[in-house]
Amino acid sequence: MTVGARNALTLVDQFGRVATDLRVSLTDRCNLRCSYCMPAEGLAWLPRRELLTDDEVVRLCRIAVQQLGVRQVRLTGGEPLLRPGLVDIVTRLSGLSPRPELALTTNGIGLARLAGPLRAAGLDRVNVSLDTLRPDRFETLAHRRRLPDVLAGITAAAEAGMTPVKINTVLLRELNEDEAPDLLDFALQHRLELRFIEQMPLDAQHGWRRDRMVTADEILAWLSTRHRLSPDDRERGSAPAQTWLVDGGPARVGIIASVTRPFCGDCDRTRLTADGQVRSCLFSRDEADLRGALRDGASDDELAQAWRTAMWGKAPGHAINDPSFLQPARPMSAIGG
Repeated sequence: MTVGARNALTLVDQFGRVATDLRVSLTDRCNLRCSYCMPAEGLAWLPRRELLTDDEVVRLCRIAVQQLGVRQVRLTGGEPLLRPGLVDIVTRLSGLSPRPELALTTNGIGLARLAGPLRAAGLDRVNVSLDTLRPDRFETLAHRRRLPDVLAGITAAAEAGMTPVKINTVLLRELNEDEAPDLLDFALQHRLELRFIEQMPLDAQHGWRRDRMVTADEILAWLSTRHRLSPDDRERGSAPAQTWLVDGGPARVGIIASVTRPFCGDCDRTRLTADGQVRSCLFSRDEADLRGALRDGASDDELAQAWRTAMWGKAPGHAINDPSFLQPARPMSAIGG
């Protein structure tokens, strides 16, 4: 296959990276108010008419899978469990040929009820956000008393067969950083895969400060107070998490160090917002409007070409560590994780 033919079938950028992992935000709404994401009073949600319909979501995912080489689709939010048609969307995506791997990132609220139906619909994997095991800290962080619901959702996902369930944790200075060893013990006890994520400048308040962020090195230091960690020699590939063996293995813990150890050169992601905008990078300040073209009657081939064009212009990196860095206007809840 020639380079030109290969590029016509993939989402390649000018640096040779190929996007095979699609992150689809199904809603910007959320039922928590985590301080690293949005203010306690919440945000103005997108009008429902601006959101992609279920049919539009499935059509764009089909184009991505069948015409652009996407192999994994991850459904995100906001909180994707708030999407009324979620189970039907998963059912329809699991019926695509070739079938993509289907994953979901959620805060876990409502997962106890939906884990079984989602698994039956074809969901393969789930990531659940869990930043603390203490109810008082959960309320301080998320402004809601919902920790039991999150824990019940994790249990339900494991019982439904979506194993290993992955846990995403953000540590905040002087709030929950000391819980790192406890969270790892919890993950080991329940056979969960734990991933710590460095706090990123994606909060709606634009209050992120690098000197207040808990770094990967600090996380490793906290974990090492209780466990022996050794580098994992498995091929990392495009995976965002760098992993360590815990006490000789086989259990592992990962750290997604987007700020202090960027992995932009291996990025294989493309993003679709709930209102149908393509984002080539989580931190991009530019978007390409697929919803408008779709609703104006664009063909599948035209939509695929617009998507290719958007990804070709992907920047070499997020530039967080550059003095010229500007935080994107949209917060994480409106972009999708």
